[in-house]
Amino acid sequence: MNDTLTSDVIGRRVEVNGEHATVRFSGIVPPVAGLWLGVEWDNPERGKHDGSHEGTVYFKCRHPTGGSFIRPNKVNFGVGFLTAVKNRYVLEDGPEEDGKEQIVIIGNKPVETIGFDSIIKQQSQLSKLQEISLRNCAVNGAGDKGAIAKACPSIRKVDLSRNLLSSWDEVLDIADQLKHLEVLNLSENKLSFPSGSPVRTGTFPALKVLVLNRTGITWAEVLQCAAGWPVLEELYLKSNDLLISERPADVLQTVKLLDLSSNQLIDENQLFLIAYLPRLEQLILSDIGLSSIHFPDAGTGHKTSMFPSLQYLVVNDNQISQWSFINELDKLPSLQALSCSRNPLTEGSKAAHTTRGLIIAKIGQLKTLNKCELLKPVPVGRDGKKRCPVTLCDDRPSVSGRAGHKAQTAFVPQIPPEERRGAELDYRKAFGNEWKAAGGHQDPDRNRPHAEFLAAHPRYQSLCLRAWFIVIHVYASCTEYGAPEDGELKTQQPFLLKNQLLTLKIKYPNQVDQKVLEKRLPDSMTIQKVKGLLARLLKVPVSELLLSYESPKMPGREIELENDQQSLQFYSVESGDCLLVRW
Repeated sequence: MNDTLTSDVIGRRVEVNGEHATVRFSGIVPPVAGLWLGVEWDNPERGKHDGSHEGTVYFKCRHPTGGSFIRPNKVNFGVGFLTAVKNRYVLEDGPEEDGKEQIVIIGNKPVETIGFDSIIKQQSQLSKLQEISLRNCAVNGAGDKGAIAKACPSIRKVDLSRNLLSSWDEVLDIADQLKHLEVLNLSENKLSFPSGSPVRTGTFPALKVLVLNRTGITWAEVLQCAAGWPVLEELYLKSNDLLISERPADVLQTVKLLDLSSNQLIDENQLFLIAYLPRLEQLILSDIGLSSIHFPDAGTGHKTSMFPSLQYLVVNDNQISQWSFINELDKLPSLQALSCSRNPLTEGSKAAHTTRGLIIAKIGQLKTLNKCELLKPVPVGRDGKKRCPVTLCDDRPSVSGRAGHKAQTAFVPQIPPEERRGAELDYRKAFGNEWKAAGGHQDPDRNRPHAEFLAAHPRYQSLCLRAWFIVIHVYASCTEYGAPEDGELKTQQPFLLKNQLLTLKIKYPNQVDQKVLEKRLPDSMTIQKVKGLLARLLKVPVSELLLSYESPKMPGREIELENDQQSLQFYSVESGDCLLVRW
């Protein structure tokens, strides 16, 4: 390393034996002669001190063991963008081309060349690249001015995660030459962002997806740089210790997906600052320590004006322990999909299916629960390998397509109509006694539950009074739940097997000679096991059996039990119902 280079190394990102660090000092460290670099490691366990040596402070570290002194010849300062691309993507000369000569005309003179076909082949290859992954390739900047635009004019997706980029200006120097860039991943680059000075705008005219996970960016820096992302649709800001300090003004207005996961400083009041982004459809809030939320502009039974377009919410790995959180989500006008796994509310002592049923009953418009999948295809080559795996985030699974074919999109799993019906009926029964004690009554004129009950169960009244539409296979029915009858409101018995048995009649519509049976079956028994039992009784192969049931509460209607893995309880089968068996 020469003296000219060492004068400009402070703040540079470097790699040493696979570990990344930032240069904080360059100079002499007595009593040992020679030049030293003082570095602050990304992994503080890699260092030995805090930047001090024998009482002298040479630089400062955030961690007491985050620093080290290293000789310059041990440090890798990285390579330019185009060098990294060529190292990774340019085909090497095949043996058949070694020593191959070709005559070309330069001016008026014929010149012999060796490997000329290989050079043309390499240039052609680079010019066609549209998606590249340079993760962990020690990229430190753009390199020669204009070289990227000349060699790789077609690039649209770039993964630059875990490299040696040290500043936002270095990113802009690269992006200036990629006018068609749509997806950019900069995760795990410790970037310094401009503070106070005007930001170059219009640098990312086509950028739709930007990943800034673990880059150290602040919310103020996000808003400052966002003017250069005029058509951005997806923004990933995971693990940046973010604190949302102000409302976006004239920026981020096109964003449809925002990932704020693992930013523990964010609370519900900060979320209100982004609540009016007009196009925000998907919000990922996993692992931020969230325990409560309240939309003050909407009373019980009303919709909030906040998050008007939000369809998909992820709140996994938080501290949600109260049902009031779920009640508030019903106020979101567009919410259709929710993922709330690994929270105290969902990991408690209640059976998983009971918790799931309560969430479904409490959020009326919910179509998907804990199976949310973002519908983004990832291209795959003819060899089956992913091309340019631009990794975005843990909560964004991808769907693969095939090269040469239009990428396929996987549909999100839906809550079946019969599951919603069962969940709402069970909810209606489970809290019927509480409803009556609070002033609820079957007579609409006398039905006046107090405010405390309505706050705890804001959907209960609508479940008792509204008309409910359901479509199952080839028929559609209209059924009104109505207020729960006294006979339905039995005091819950201890969890014993005898209290969970259903008394069911079994009929055979196509077999008039078969006698009607009466069986007591556990409500947790799966349809598959019911078929197995009937197959043994009737001496009929399981594969030939078709099951459905009818209920006195729904005269003239027959509901097919089509999913062998679900239980009788899932289909809301009750004592007194009749199983219909065909083969």
